[in-house]
Amino acid sequence: MKILIISLVCVIVVILVLGLTLMTISKGYGYNHTIDPLPKDENEKQKPETNT
Repeated sequence: MKILIISLVCVIVVILVLGLTLMTISKGYGYNHTIDPLPKDENEKQKPETNT
């Protein structure tokens, strides 16, 4: 009887961990990544004009 209870608890824990793992993976794939815009290049504004 004791082994049955321990086995049942182990199976419940495994199912819980598996469910949480699958939920976390699903949320990770659903995450929408965004990219910040590039800052304007300050060097282009300060370039001295050369006459050649």
